[in-house]
Amino acid sequence: MPTEHAVPPGVLPSGARVVAIVCAAQVFVQIGAFYWPALLPGMMHRWSLTNSEAGWITSAFYATYMVSVPVLVTLTDRIDAKRIYLIGVGCTVIAHLLFGLLADGFWSALALRGLAGIGWAGTYMTGLKLLADQVDAKMMSRAVTGHAASIGISGALSYLLGDLIAQHFGWRAAFASAGVTAAVAWISVALAVPGRPPLTKPVGPSSGLFDFRPVLRNRSAFAYSLAYCVHTLEMNALRGWGVAFLAFVAVSTGEKGELLSPTVVVTLLGLLGTLMSVAGNEASIRFGRRRLIAAAMLLSIVVGAAIGFVGSTGYWLAVVLLVLYGMIIWLDSSSLTAGAAGAADPARRGATLAVHSTLGYAGGFVGPLAIGWTLDLAGGMSRMAWGSAFAAVAMLMALAFVAFTILRPRELEGDRHK
Repeated sequence: MPTEHAVPPGVLPSGARVVAIVCAAQVFVQIGAFYWPALLPGMMHRWSLTNSEAGWITSAFYATYMVSVPVLVTLTDRIDAKRIYLIGVGCTVIAHLLFGLLADGFWSALALRGLAGIGWAGTYMTGLKLLADQVDAKMMSRAVTGHAASIGISGALSYLLGDLIAQHFGWRAAFASAGVTAAVAWISVALAVPGRPPLTKPVGPSSGLFDFRPVLRNRSAFAYSLAYCVHTLEMNALRGWGVAFLAFVAVSTGEKGELLSPTVVVTLLGLLGTLMSVAGNEASIRFGRRRLIAAAMLLSIVVGAAIGFVGSTGYWLAVVLLVLYGMIIWLDSSSLTAGAAGAADPARRGATLAVHSTLGYAGGFVGPLAIGWTLDLAGGMSRMAWGSAFAAVAMLMALAFVAFTILRPRELEGDRHK
């Protein structure tokens, strides 16, 4: 590990420079994250994987993330976030390189995707904590937005880039290249981002590093995190089932979408969602964070309750409603994470982001399952089943809206509000 140059207390490096370096690094780390799902059909055929085995390999990434993130991100309250970040990126480098060089079936793929999940746990929210420790309070909201945008754009492009590399150079080259890009990120942060000692250890009866009770008692931060949990549930439900929904509508109505196939629609949605996340955070700063988040929640409830019933009547209507729904979902994405980070006790910001991320990925794990369970309970794919499935997600969002309204989190410094 290289020697960091500690920043004297109270002295911040150029905020814009640090934000640019870390966001660029996150692009290089994230760009290979979705190579596995992008190449999944071919890998299943190549290794004779069952659907369950393929699902386990995919889920291993999220399972190890959920287990690791409370530990790794919370440690940044005692250890320089840069050190934890470099450990996370290092795990990502090893996981991708070894996948490209050595993976040959279910068990090796399962283990290496699990290692990649640990790497992402030490990279995603840890990178956000790294920014939060290096920029002032007024810049934090925009830093969070830039961080989310860099990850959103690279994640959306990951599907297309992974497939392109695999077509021309083979699947092993695709995964190995993801290891190389992650190594570029490691070198960039190691050399260009100064280290910063963590804040003084919090004092009081509940000051243990892994004591999350003070975080849960922070009403404002917890309100943003609770809303983020259901927000991510809704987002992953759409990501996981958007293509299947559009494909069902195309088949059931006899309409074809050669111009915009289901996969192209969902890819474009990821890019548009990133832009909406950035715009939403700017709106939070200008018009009030609570107001923007509440409006996004209400709109998603209305559109979510209708999309399955109305959208299933025609393919192009479904495309329009799906894109609209996704843009609404992404609207408050950065606003929620910036809210949790900004409302956190600075000495417990790592623990707060750990809880925030764990709740988010727990919701993200449940979202696709909620759609699948509802479809099965309704007897399989049909207009009524899809309507009920999206309506179930809308109902969960309605409960989150009630909780968010009751908790009434505070606005952040720099936000304009009445």
